[in-house]
Amino acid sequence: MASPLQSRKKSVSLGSPVRASRIRRDPPPVAKKIELRDPEEIEARTVLIGVISFALAIVVIVVGISSNYGWSPADYNIEL
Repeated sequence: MASPLQSRKKSVSLGSPVRASRIRRDPPPVAKKIELRDPEEIEARTVLIGVISFALAIVVIVVGISSNYGWSPADYNIEL
């Protein structure tokens, strides 16, 4: 019969005492104060930005289509 091959690793002694970890860690960071903002204020700003961007998109589309048909805002003089 063939004999088993010798392993290169040393066997682990399970009866020896366990050493403590030597890893040094920084203390946890100090918690930053979180400023709570009013959800209604955030929602109002979001709605305002949405309405303005939608209106701007409509203006760009109308001017683009009308300039394609030969109309230009330069055709009109506005006097105050």
